[in-house]
Amino acid sequence: MRVTAIILAAGSSRRFGSPKQSFVIDGETLVERAMRIAREADVDRTLVVVQPGALTEIANRIENPEHAEGIASSIRAGVRHADGRMLILLCDQLRITSDHLRALIASDAPIVATGYSGIAGVPAIFAPRFIDELLALRGDAGARSVIEAHREEVVVIPFEDAAVDMDR
Repeated sequence: MRVTAIILAAGSSRRFGSPKQSFVIDGETLVERAMRIAREADVDRTLVVVQPGALTEIANRIENPEHAEGIASSIRAGVRHADGRMLILLCDQLRITSDHLRALIASDAPIVATGYSGIAGVPAIFAPRFIDELLALRGDAGARSVIEAHREEVVVIPFEDAAVDMDR
């Protein structure tokens, strides 16, 4: 089954102080890095959810005019354009690797989540049957509520380094 990577990059970066999506580390922006990692994991398609007018150089960008609502609006924007299984990932989880994404993709569970800091979270893959639940998300809550609601169907692949993100 096809896998669409949905990279969430429409955040306001309030704690960071500037648009972290464009922050350069080792010669590439955080968004470019997330796109590369997804590409190296052999996803079929990559979508990048951005604020309107941002990151215009990215070909597969989805503008999220509701970005001020929070992360749920970006998930909805990406899910509306996805096909197949949906791999939701953040652009600021610096230590995510293509090997980890490949491990998520290799599992055929309905939901495959990343385990870190005692939680199951993103990056995570959702089967198409969860589209309605992902589209129902609201506010600044991510997909963890969908993961928690279906714990009996979730495979968790540990990756403690996923806890490291870039907020400051």
